[in-house]
Amino acid sequence: MNKADWIEGMARGMAVLESFDTERQRLNATLTAQRTGLTRAAARRHLLTLTHLGYLETDGQYYWLSAKVLGFAGSYLSGARLPRAVQPTLHQLSLATQLSCSVAVLQNDAVIIVARGIWQGPDLPAKASHNVLAYGLHVGTRLPAHATSTGQVLLANLAPAQLQAWMQTNPLSRLTANTATQAQDLVKKLKQVAKQDYCLADQEHELGVDALAVPLRNERGDTVAALNLVRSGATSHAPELATRWLALLQQTAQALRPLI
Repeated sequence: MNKADWIEGMARGMAVLESFDTERQRLNATLTAQRTGLTRAAARRHLLTLTHLGYLETDGQYYWLSAKVLGFAGSYLSGARLPRAVQPTLHQLSLATQLSCSVAVLQNDAVIIVARGIWQGPDLPAKASHNVLAYGLHVGTRLPAHATSTGQVLLANLAPAQLQAWMQTNPLSRLTANTATQAQDLVKKLKQVAKQDYCLADQEHELGVDALAVPLRNERGDTVAALNLVRSGATSHAPELATRWLALLQQTAQALRPLI
């Protein structure tokens, strides 16, 4: 991008908005500065401006996203091709497996859920909103890429130079005892994921939750997203997800290929 076309203030404002996530839903000026790299004074000015524009609400000390930001999400979900293309299939997949499923895309250090298929019991999946998952996840949720099945699939499909840059930029925080926090351990797993073309994440993001993911590719063969099945209540004695559902998940990804 031409430097003359870069608007620094807009970039900083967007960074402030992006600093709010599911882990930190309320921020003050100090926390915002830490998350964005701005000075505290600059962070405070951006928070006040975004509040004046209606994108944030405040109690005078802490700030949180307002409903106005949903306008962006609503426009994306109604207009973007990927969520619209996969949503009917996700409902069918959750019915067939009696598990929740999702499609996610990679953004910086996280994956963002763009579509959901929900299993909440024999009478509910057809009626359930596809925007909310029984375990508190929803469309738009950001999850750490290194600790999730979809994230590892997408990282494994990056070009070597892209993956190297990602590893150098993003810390590997520990979420459970199973989370890979050393670069060499994650790289080793990603090589295996690339070789087998699927990922099984066993309680790496949350205890008692395992997930199976495969890449979603378009007709050109580009990996554009990842599709997964999520099981809560996983134990060491539970049948492996891949043994039972990998073939169906791969068939589903193949069927979606012409649509994305």
